[in-house]
Amino acid sequence: MFAPGHKSQQGESAIDELRKNGKSSAIARGMLLPAAVLALWELAGYLGLISPTLLPRPTDIFLSFLDLLTGGNLLYHFQVSLLRAIGGFVIGGLLGLLFGLVVGFSSKAEETIDPTMQMLRTIPTLAVIPLFILWFGFGEASKLLLIAKGAFFPLYVNTFLGIRSVDVKLFEVAKVLEFSKWKQIKNLILPSALPNILLGIRLSLGAAWLALVAAELMGSSEGIGYLITDARQFSQTTVVFVGIIIFAVFGKASDSFVRLFERRLLKWRDSYKG
Repeated sequence: MFAPGHKSQQGESAIDELRKNGKSSAIARGMLLPAAVLALWELAGYLGLISPTLLPRPTDIFLSFLDLLTGGNLLYHFQVSLLRAIGGFVIGGLLGLLFGLVVGFSSKAEETIDPTMQMLRTIPTLAVIPLFILWFGFGEASKLLLIAKGAFFPLYVNTFLGIRSVDVKLFEVAKVLEFSKWKQIKNLILPSALPNILLGIRLSLGAAWLALVAAELMGSSEGIGYLITDARQFSQTTVVFVGIIIFAVFGKASDSFVRLFERRLLKWRDSYKG
């Protein structure tokens, strides 16, 4: 006969195995649509149904990627773009989180700051590029600030909404338990606002990648955006697609990284899984 501890270990290992199988099947389902699109795309190109200049075959794009990787300084350009995206995201994200906390905790700060923020939020990133060039030139400062501008507002808005969406009934419980102001913030407000804050981080990362493209298209001499612009001038469509795919893949990777933190930090939340 097995000891009770041995049975529980067997049960836990079976549960872990089921979780691994579930994750594997989820990844496989997520790959179905891209694989089908690539197969149809490759077949259409092979049969000559689409122009190789306008829409090159996936195999040609992959060969172009290998050429850039071995002799085209692709890793260097990617490193430049990655550092720009991270730097702009850190600047804009931290400021967005700070302003969101200030405005969320204070109605007077909301009345003073939020109307201006909402007005600035509606200004498209492309519209401010000429001003950034006039103010900061074509150097790294203008690019970092443009990315920071894109990353600022999603985190600001979601932090503010997360704090203001805390259930009022929880404050009544806090009064009964005689929570101090700091204890209310630490144990009540911030945990309740955390889902919105993490969503804001995801949206800010996406906005940072989008702003990175715009930043690198304005007179840059290095980075993935520069590779795309240079390839467009010489009608190198495969290189343009390589740059686009790099942006897409690492944008998805950064989003998945934040979602991993969401699953670990929000284990307490019981939400609809679909």
